[in-house]
Amino acid sequence: MRADRLVSLVLLLRQHGRLSAAALARELEVSTRTVLRDVEALSAAGVPVFAERGRHGGFALLPGFRTELTGLNHDEALALVVAGSRRGAQVFGLGSALASAMLKVVDALPESYRTTAAGAAQRLLIDPETDLLARRRDVEEPPDAVVAEVRRAVFAGHRLRIRYAAVDQAPKWRTVDPVGLVTVRDQGYLLATRSGEERTYRLSRILAAEELDEPAQRPDQVDLDRAWRERSTRFRTGGDQVTVRVRVDPARRAELVGTALAVLAEEADADGRLRMEVAFQDARHAEWALWQLAPGAEALAPQWLRDSLRDRAAAIATRYTASP
Repeated sequence: MRADRLVSLVLLLRQHGRLSAAALARELEVSTRTVLRDVEALSAAGVPVFAERGRHGGFALLPGFRTELTGLNHDEALALVVAGSRRGAQVFGLGSALASAMLKVVDALPESYRTTAAGAAQRLLIDPETDLLARRRDVEEPPDAVVAEVRRAVFAGHRLRIRYAAVDQAPKWRTVDPVGLVTVRDQGYLLATRSGEERTYRLSRILAAEELDEPAQRPDQVDLDRAWRERSTRFRTGGDQVTVRVRVDPARRAELVGTALAVLAEEADADGRLRMEVAFQDARHAEWALWQLAPGAEALAPQWLRDSLRDRAAAIATRYTASP
């Protein structure tokens, strides 16, 4: 919306002091012609913006055109700046709104806090896209329009129609009563009920959404943290879950625990290796997890898992025995 863009333009000038039309256009993702029209509109509205010509010229505001946010200490100001780097807002389709809000908050901070908080924030990196092994995290980002419709229904307490693509199933329309939104490791989920039964939907699999003009059948108050824990427990203990006994190098324990559903038992062998009993979601999950650990772990039981890993290793060995 143009009103939001005008506010962002003013805030950019407050923070940077002077910016060229080209720089403003890049920040606002519009053309330079649009920037010039916006500057004219601000001047007509009484905002003291003026142009400085020359090689290092640009647009600027008269000194003193500022509103300060008081009552914050240094750590509180830093927390606000760092919050702008969190990915949860991206998952819920609020990325652009968060960026705009943070621009306003940072601009309104007292000068001393604004400088120190911005400098300290440069020393912090939250949830980078790759880890130390340069493995890139695959983040599924649902369309903003879909997430916005889901979000409106959740906040308004209205029923919601979604076209959902479950795993290995054709997309289907279904009507649900939304309860809340949860983000876990950059994945967003809609907690809802359908025909009175609890359901959890991954936002990235919602292909379309429509807020209905009907009140959702849900309690007035909800403890999302508790609801998520309960649903997670049911998910881990349901389906085709399998239990595996494994010997693992202690240096690889964290990797095993990080991918398993649960550790059921654990003890150390005489040689220093760990003998563990762990649960996986299904057979494919168990085989994949143990294969990733290569010689760092040995599946002891069940026998079908040992056979599967042996056959896979034999196939790889055969392939690399002959010259290419």
